[in-house]
Amino acid sequence: MKTHKGTAKRYKKTGSGKWVRPKAWRGHHLEIKSSRRTRRYAGKAVVPKTHAQQLNRLMPYAKG
Repeated sequence: MKTHKGTAKRYKKTGSGKWVRPKAWRGHHLEIKSSRRTRRYAGKAVVPKTHAQQLNRLMPYAKG
């Protein structure tokens, strides 16, 4: 069974077994976005449990 490489680059598993992902809209054109808006996109977001089963299927060997 292979790991889905696109998913592996975007999602990580924490030590407690939760999935985390980077927030969207932080890629480029940051000069036209307000500071308040760009701060909102900073950091990581926890993936809801409804999507965790799909991620486990795409990344069967993820540690966590």
